[in-house]
Amino acid sequence: MHRPVTRACDVVVIGGGQAGLAAGYHLRRQGIDFTILDADPAPGGSWQHMWDSLHLFSPADHSSLPGRLMPTRLGETYPDAGHVVDYLTDYEKRYDLPVQHDTRVDAVRRDGDRLLVEADSNTWRARAVVSATGTWSRPFVPAVPGRGLFTGRQLHTVNYRRPADFAGQHVVMVGGGNSGAQIAADLALAGDVTVTWATQRPPRFLADDIDGRVLFDVATARRRALDEGRSDTGGVASLGDIVVVPPVRAARDAGLLHAKPMFTRLTATGIQGADGSRSDADAIIWCTGFRPALAHLAPLNLRGPHGHIATHGTRALGESRLHLLGYGDWTGPASATLIGVGRPARDAAREIAELL
Repeated sequence: MHRPVTRACDVVVIGGGQAGLAAGYHLRRQGIDFTILDADPAPGGSWQHMWDSLHLFSPADHSSLPGRLMPTRLGETYPDAGHVVDYLTDYEKRYDLPVQHDTRVDAVRRDGDRLLVEADSNTWRARAVVSATGTWSRPFVPAVPGRGLFTGRQLHTVNYRRPADFAGQHVVMVGGGNSGAQIAADLALAGDVTVTWATQRPPRFLADDIDGRVLFDVATARRRALDEGRSDTGGVASLGDIVVVPPVRAARDAGLLHAKPMFTRLTATGIQGADGSRSDADAIIWCTGFRPALAHLAPLNLRGPHGHIATHGTRALGESRLHLLGYGDWTGPASATLIGVGRPARDAAREIAELL
């Protein structure tokens, strides 16, 4: 039984983080009636949940949503997460975007010529939907043998905040991407935490002079080449996996970042390697990535065998009234970044305007 309809509008945007705000900006420019439903009680998207020392890969002027440059702060080349939260909060207010916070969407269903968006105790009736829920709410932890046996603390990137929480402990970091390297560096530089960094393959550091500006240009060039039928340049993946931000560089240069091969199982007290060697640990931090948060779209039955929804640009191939924004390159080149989400958001708004 469906919840009572409290309002009908042209478009419902699900998610009020950077992708949802960019969508709102461009929908407003198209003159479309819309609302944004966001599960968080406060503005800022997933940035308000990041660890304390996190900084962007790019300077403020290369980390902006459409229409409003991110302001700089004196002495800070790469903004921290708090700066991003302040920027997104200001962006929401500056453009008077109709964001309804503390509203969790449970399901999107077809209802004739409309889509029903079931949110908490209410249902919205829309002519089109933009899903911009990102990945932060769906952390991935691999099924490593013995995970249920380990008696120490296990947490994911989403739960990590600061080195002081692990003072005097041995922490095993798992994951060879940016979050794994950055949190490993954060802990190692604290001086009172013993860190073992476990990765599936040797870490691939990018050149020290590569930051988010270069990565965005590379991702954009790759998408352009593919769209024009030219050979795949390999994109960002061809350069490496880890951006050498200042803390990572400091830990690496101090000899504190030494990756070890991934262990094969967890024991009650720690980890066990392929050769049978064991090491005790107080905590395991899984920096093992995320999956798209798409459970609310399950009633539409659109997901393929690998969990993604097939799209043309941002438009779902199996449901022309649905657009997906900000989940990664499959919904637009660099669309999971602040600067990269603007273009696919603009394209989605234009397509929706044509549909309506």
